[in-house]
Amino acid sequence: VQLQASGGVLVQAGGPLSVSCAASGSIVNINDMGWYRQAPGKQRELVAMITRGGSTNYADSVKGRFTISRDNAKNTVYLQMNSLKPEDTAVYYCSASRFGRNYWGQGTLVTVSS
Repeated sequence: VQLQASGGVLVQAGGPLSVSCAASGSIVNINDMGWYRQAPGKQRELVAMITRGGSTNYADSVKGRFTISRDNAKNTVYLQMNSLKPEDTAVYYCSASRFGRNYWGQGTLVTVSS
């Protein structure tokens, strides 16, 4: 499974941003898809996850601001980020699981300026 995320951007605090990640290769039986992020000097953390059936899970820090969705026909997962804060600045990684194995995208840098 290969994951290709949209490019990183610089956005002002309070603004919206949408990122996407498309899976290719062995895409049959992809289960959970999600987004993680890693800020400088911090560990990678879960941002949001969505099952193949559409159930979602969010980090407390993004609940009410971020929305994850997926298009199974396009094997693509989306993350709509609203009301961005400087502390949301991080490299965002998309992920996908298949037969118990996790796959990672290359990471996309999101910078939120104050």
